[in-house]
This record gives sequence, C-alpha cells and structure tokens, in this order.
Amino acid sequence: MKRRSFLKGATVAGAAGAATLASSFPKPAISQNRMEWRMVTAWPKGLPGVGTSAQRLADNVTAMSDGRLTVKLYAAGELVPGLACFDAVSDGTAEMGHDASYYHLNKSEACAFFTAFPFGFTASEQTAWIHHGGGQQLWDELYAPFNLKGFIAGNTGTQMFGWFRKEINSVDDLKGLKFRTPGNTAKIMTKLGATIIQLPGGEIFPNLQSGALDAAEWIGPYNDLPFGLYQVAPYYYSPGFQEFSASLNLVVNKEKYDALPNDLQQIIKVAAQAGHDDMLAEATAGNGPALATLVQQHNVQLRRLPRDVLIAMGNATNEVLLELIDNADPMTKKVIDSYLGFREKVVPWSRVGEHAVYEARVLPFPHGKRV
Repeated sequence: MKRRSFLKGATVAGAAGAATLASSFPKPAISQNRMEWRMVTAWPKGLPGVGTSAQRLADNVTAMSDGRLTVKLYAAGELVPGLACFDAVSDGTAEMGHDASYYHLNKSEACAFFTAFPFGFTASEQTAWIHHGGGQQLWDELYAPFNLKGFIAGNTGTQMFGWFRKEINSVDDLKGLKFRTPGNTAKIMTKLGATIIQLPGGEIFPNLQSGALDAAEWIGPYNDLPFGLYQVAPYYYSPGFQEFSASLNLVVNKEKYDALPNDLQQIIKVAAQAGHDDMLAEATAGNGPALATLVQQHNVQLRRLPRDVLIAMGNATNEVLLELIDNADPMTKKVIDSYLGFREKVVPWSRVGEHAVYEARVLPFPHGKRV
C-alpha cells in the first residue's frame, strides 16, 4: 500500500473551513423508527488498524440493529477536523466519534488516563481498570458535563517509542531534539530537553523529510509502515514507554444516547467492546509481519533505548505525575487516585504472570522445529 493513499485528505482543516464543511452534510434521517447517525473520526481514510477498526465498529452497530441505527463514518477532515471529534459530538454536529481521549487534555487532564499514561497500563490492565476497576464510572462522571458518553473501543497494543534520524545513546542526545509527540509525553520529553512540535499523524512524514522534525512517534509497525517513515528516519526505537498500550474511544452524544431504547444502547456498548478486541487483535496480527518488512525490505535499524535513558524518562514521568496531582481539580484527582490504586494492585501479578512467561519464551530451546 502506498503512503500517499492513506495521507490524502488527512491534514487537519481550519475551524472555519470545518464549520462550512459540516454544514453541507444533511442531518441524520429518522423514519419509521430508523435513524442514521454520523461517526466522525481522527483517522485518515482507510488507515489500517485505527481507521479500519472504526469502520467495522460502525458497520457492526448497523448490522446488529438490523438497520434501525445506521452509522455512517466520516474520516478526518470529511465532516470535521481529525482533532475535533470531542466538540463535534458534544455539540451534536455528529452523534458519535472515534478518537483518543488524551487528544483533549484542554478539556481535562483526566482525559489522558482513559487512553494511556507513560509507564502505565498494558492493554489487558487498561481494560481491566475500565471494566472492573471503577474506570468506567469515573469516565462517565468526567464526560457527563460535556454531554458525552465514552466507551473503550480499540487498543493499539504496545507501541514503539518512535522514528529517529539519528541514534540516541544518552540523555544528552535528547536535548534540542525536535520531536513530535502528544499529551503528557510531550511534557516528559520537554523536561529532558527536547523541543516538542505538535502535529497530526498525516503531517509527520513531510516534516521529518524536511528536517523540521528530528524524530516522531506514531504507533507501531503495522500503522507506521503505510506512512513510509522509514524513508526519512532509519532508526526505530523501543520500548514505547509513553504508551504500553493505547486505548481508543467511542464517544456518543449523551443526550442522543440516553434517548435510545435500551436494546440500541446495549448494541452500542457491545459493539464498542467488540471493536476494542478487534483492533487489538488486528494490531497484534499485523505488527510482526510489518516489522519484518521494515527490517528485511527497508533496512530499518531497530534500537532499544539505553537503560539510563529509560530511567531518566521514568523519573521525568514521576515529576509530571506529581505536578498533575498537586494541581489537580477534584475530578482529575479522583481519576488519578483510582489509576494509581489499580496500578499498585495489578502490577505485582503482571510481573509474576505475564512478564515471567515472556522471559521464559525467549530461552534457547526450539518450539515446533526439529533440531
């Protein structure tokens, strides 16, 4: 697949242009108890993983409701700019949106924790917190004043730290580095001396190519390969400390959601959960082959961040977290307290369970091979 086919139309439009564009679309049809809703997304049209999973989620709602609730998807820029999903769904420009809650820290710092926080949760831990650790109830409380209902509806799985034009051998190599990254990772990297440049995904390649960026993080091999970033930044670093996983969300206009009959509410809820599992499975299936393509066909240089760099990043993360706690409003403090409490409970088991089996699996013995 060509990089240009995914980036066409992905650039974020201006607010005035978006308003004109949105006004040209008809309002959703309602006839004989059938409705047509619009889902806006933050993703370029057809982008593997995040974009294709959002489309399947919309299709599932339509199919599960037998057409009583038809959902039409609009990619970034088709109805509103990619980073405007929150406001568009809140004010009723669209009934649904698919993006990442941490794109909206200007609404509340608590939004970060419903996508990812550096050195935070793995995909399974994040899902456990949302569904069985009190996260959903806090999310409902956080979003209610914005006329929104949020659902976990996707996960990229473990991410890479990003693409670099030069190697990173020490913390000093981060100083002055022009780096694209969002949210709290931007605050952390700023503490380590990097210069942060905020850009939507579709603008990463040309800025790396021109030298306006020295490095950028996007997602992982499956999503990064179509963007062609390997052509302009040959060093690919792990681990993605900034996002051990990244939960994406379906947001629904709360007034419209509350007015639905119970069965359609449940269809949206179940479709969102299925969309979460679907995206994580697609990313897991696609990352290995995509990584092999990057390394074997495009000569990408895989690198691991040095231990001292990771420790410095961990210390900077703690500083950012403590600053958030010290300045938090009551709602944000409730979310952080819940996040930290659940992390303290779940990490010891992850260390004994999942981490131990990962270590065991790489020991030197064959598996399905004759020796």
